[in-house]
Amino acid sequence: MRWKRRFEGLDTLVAERGSALLATAVLLTGSRAAGEDLLQAALERLMRRWGGVHGDLEGYLRRTLYHLAIDQWRSRRRRPEVLAEVEPPGQSDGTDELHLRQALMQALVLLPPRQRAVLVLRYWEQCNEAEAAEVLGCSVGTVKSSASRGLARLRELTADWEVDNTRNWNGATL
Repeated sequence: MRWKRRFEGLDTLVAERGSALLATAVLLTGSRAAGEDLLQAALERLMRRWGGVHGDLEGYLRRTLYHLAIDQWRSRRRRPEVLAEVEPPGQSDGTDELHLRQALMQALVLLPPRQRAVLVLRYWEQCNEAEAAEVLGCSVGTVKSSASRGLARLRELTADWEVDNTRNWNGATL
């Protein structure tokens, strides 16, 4: 009972937004297992700092997810990532869409960490440039240039794809 009072609202947040948070974590890490670990680490950090977090809990949790993901990328900079699972949780689709999603995620893994984080924030999370800059702790100009470079690199990586496959998993044209 004491736990419930202390972390009031956390269970509701996880119940309502857990799937979306996990989908973001999967995109940032490249696999479901690593995404689950990342989300768990972010939740642990939120719980450790519970008394000092005021306002938007989901925003704090999302910022923590991105910062932890970037920290992991920096520590594993020389080790290539291998995708084990590509389907974001809770979404079922046709085989063509699954193959497109898998190919996009494999292309996304080839981007530098900041470009990947910016593209996930801007095109998966639908954040504007100012929101993405706030989450990543950088300037709006850095978000703009990282998005531009990341999209250009994705276009290079996907240049030989069919014309019908030029849409990302949210329907935005690359």
